[in-house]
Amino acid sequence: MFSSIATAPAKQSVGDTITVLSGRLGSATLLEDRRAAILGLRSFAKDYPASVASGALRSLIACLSTDGEDVDTVRVVLETLLMLFNPNQDSPEASEEIALWLADEFTQRQENVTLLLDFLETSDFYSRLYSLQLLVAILSARTERTEECISLAPLGIPRLVAVLDDRREAIRNEALTLLTYLTPSSPLIQQSVAYQNAFERIFAIIEAEGSLSEGGRTVEDGLIFLANLLRLNPSNQSLFRESGLGLQLAKLLESTYRAGNEEEEEVAAWAQEQSNRNIYALLAVVRLFLVRGAVGTSQNQAAFWQHGVLYHALQLAFSHSAEIRIRAEALTTCAEIIRGNASLQESFAQLQVPSVLEPAPATNGHASKPKGIPPIYVIDGLLDLALSVPSTQAFDLRVAACQCIQAYFFGHPDVRMHFLRRAIEGHKSGADETANVLTTLLRPASISRVNDPYRHWFASAIMFHLVYDNPEGKALAMSVTEGDAESGEEVVTCIQTITAHLVSALGRDEDDRVAVGYLMLLIGWLFEDMDGVDDFLGEGSNVHALAQEIVRHPAGGVLVQGLCAMILGVIYEFSTKDSPIPRPTLHSVIMSRVGREKYIDAFNKLRSHPFMRDFEVTPQKADGSGNLPEVYFDAVFVEFFKDNYSRLARAIDRDPGLEISVITNGVQKGISRELVDSLRSQLEEKEQALQTALSDVASLNSKLGQEQADHRRSKEASAAELARIKGVNEAIQRHHEDDIQNLNVRHQAEVQGHQRQLEVAQKEAIAALESLRAENASKEAELQRQIEYVRKTAEAEAARVQRRADAEMADLRATISRLEVDLMKANKARTQEVQGVREELSSKLSSEESKAKAAEKRATDLEGQLSAKRAEIEKVQKSLEEKEEQQSTTQAELDDLLMVFGDLEEKVDKYKKRLKELGEDVSDGEDDDDDDDDDDAAEEEDDVD
Repeated sequence: MFSSIATAPAKQSVGDTITVLSGRLGSATLLEDRRAAILGLRSFAKDYPASVASGALRSLIACLSTDGEDVDTVRVVLETLLMLFNPNQDSPEASEEIALWLADEFTQRQENVTLLLDFLETSDFYSRLYSLQLLVAILSARTERTEECISLAPLGIPRLVAVLDDRREAIRNEALTLLTYLTPSSPLIQQSVAYQNAFERIFAIIEAEGSLSEGGRTVEDGLIFLANLLRLNPSNQSLFRESGLGLQLAKLLESTYRAGNEEEEEVAAWAQEQSNRNIYALLAVVRLFLVRGAVGTSQNQAAFWQHGVLYHALQLAFSHSAEIRIRAEALTTCAEIIRGNASLQESFAQLQVPSVLEPAPATNGHASKPKGIPPIYVIDGLLDLALSVPSTQAFDLRVAACQCIQAYFFGHPDVRMHFLRRAIEGHKSGADETANVLTTLLRPASISRVNDPYRHWFASAIMFHLVYDNPEGKALAMSVTEGDAESGEEVVTCIQTITAHLVSALGRDEDDRVAVGYLMLLIGWLFEDMDGVDDFLGEGSNVHALAQEIVRHPAGGVLVQGLCAMILGVIYEFSTKDSPIPRPTLHSVIMSRVGREKYIDAFNKLRSHPFMRDFEVTPQKADGSGNLPEVYFDAVFVEFFKDNYSRLARAIDRDPGLEISVITNGVQKGISRELVDSLRSQLEEKEQALQTALSDVASLNSKLGQEQADHRRSKEASAAELARIKGVNEAIQRHHEDDIQNLNVRHQAEVQGHQRQLEVAQKEAIAALESLRAENASKEAELQRQIEYVRKTAEAEAARVQRRADAEMADLRATISRLEVDLMKANKARTQEVQGVREELSSKLSSEESKAKAAEKRATDLEGQLSAKRAEIEKVQKSLEEKEEQQSTTQAELDDLLMVFGDLEEKVDKYKKRLKELGEDVSDGEDDDDDDDDDDAAEEEDDVD
């Protein structure tokens, strides 16, 4: 009877299996059935993400809502969703578009994202962890929409920030990652996060992880998150500053060099690298408060000084235990803290730091400072770093020291002049020769210039910043001379000495960096300084040496040739007729020794050189190869060159007779001699014209007296004539008044007539208007009645159609409900009968024959019931086919019923096999009946299909 059930079912494909599991997940009513379907889908999610997502994504999301209280189900669902976002790379369905599709499904409905945020309120480990990971995946795929959904969710941001307090590191770190990805671009989200005590939580995490020195990647992530909250956000920076959290930054900085000064143990390379990354990230956070020109930069600078951030950053920069790049970044941070802040610049020079020229001795293991290193003032220490540390590996540190010195007197004329005076005094006294910029520049060439070309380059750069756009500083520097005139020695000025060193460097083919440094300084010094230009031209051989370098064969460096052309342009631009080499003579020398084409070509090559053209985008740092870095220019000089390129390139075309007027300290310098002669000739012509005009005025005065006498006589005659005309005018006036009175009477009569006509016309217009209004009101009422009638008719028709559709839907739902109830009854009855068979077999083994007959009878009854149900299903199927388009879901439920019947038949086959195992005989009639039933079922399935 049941023989056909024993045959092996057809093997399902992966797509069919996923479809069946998706259908079971969508239709199952029991939690265990849904969980089993989800487990099946999870096994396919890694290899077939597109198939699983297309069939079951919405059902999986729905399970998070319906089964949210069941921890095991939620865990399996979240794992499946995470697998869909991260499928196997070798999967045939793996694609980046799947992640976008999944993210769209979540973000298109606000409640989906809110649902994931709700799981953060639970204490379950996996629910929290997987929800955070899923939010990270969604945020990565659809950033803007996810940010909006999280912001709009009830307590979305506060709940995310609160997860940072979770003591389980995996959850806390995942929340930190999510917040880091959430906060880089949206100021509103940054403010919302900051006002949830995010700053304090970040510092608590850093302290728990072992601070900067012992902390791992989590500390770095926390600092990146902190940077996201502070970057270009004045509101958050103000909150941070007013909360006094600058003190936390100072403590972290202090821990970096305190730990380095203690008894050191062997530290793994990866741990040391991570520690350096943490320190670098902290310094980057500090610099976010110091954006030039930002609103709160001055307040942030004052707060960092108050809390000791500047002091501890400076100590870190001069720590012997810290790495070079960390020390360089610390010095750059110090420069930004004091730049443009007058009060801090004045106080900065009073700080003391360890000497960099002394070797680092052993520490005692307890004290916070190394023993034996004498402290020095910070300016001396910075000069030692820039000028007295010849190591190539320390180049970045020297650059940072130079920038810190420049920041010390940036925008503060008094400090700049004080620094220059101290340098001049130190040079004249002969003390502290190693760390004095003037001594370095004016000292004769030595072996140090060959071994360390950057020593003179840094000295030139510092001096350039001291004199650039500073007429007072230029004048003060020009007072520095070499040689004693009283002793018969030749007096050589500062400019001439530097120029002599430049010519010497060009003649010896020394490193281009030395010549570039000298040229930068001289160009900045001589620009708009006619006294300096005259001083330079006092030694005529200098011009010939520079011109020879431009036309040199074989050609020298492009940078040096371009700068030589530039300084010749500056000298010619600001020279005068009274210069040691007159302006016309200088022009002829340049044109004859260099030529216009070569002059312009040198300028163009300099401008197009990568070191000049790409200066802003090229890191001005050492490349780590051990060779000299490819750094030639100062940032301010590059800006100066680009601003004045066109002017200086065209200077050679300017007429030698025309001098440039320069205003220095309110005094105008330079003017054209030809212009003066022209103005004098014009003045003489004006004086002659003035004398002629004065003689003309005297003759005109005599004529004026004669004219005045004639005028008095004509005035008396005119008065008599006027009296006669007045009498005649009075007579005419009386006749004119009578005529006006008659005209007024006639005009009044005409006005009254027109008034009466106007009143009649107004009455007629009012009557016509009233009639038109009445007619219009009647038409509007008629149209309104018609519209109301049409509306009521349409509403009645729509209501009738709706009632008919509701009735049909209600009938279909009733039929389906009745079939479901009947099926449940049949299942229940069959279950009870099978249980009875089991009990009877276990308790009465002696009555095998009676049990076999009872089982046969029960199977027959069940088959009869199944046949009756199939007939009813067939009738319902016919009615459903007529409504197939409107009731597609009903068809799916009927298919599920057929699958249930198939499962029941498999269970009957199982019971029959168990009866055989127990020794009971099953008659052939039963098998035949079973075969017939199977044939009927197959026919019914064909009909359904």
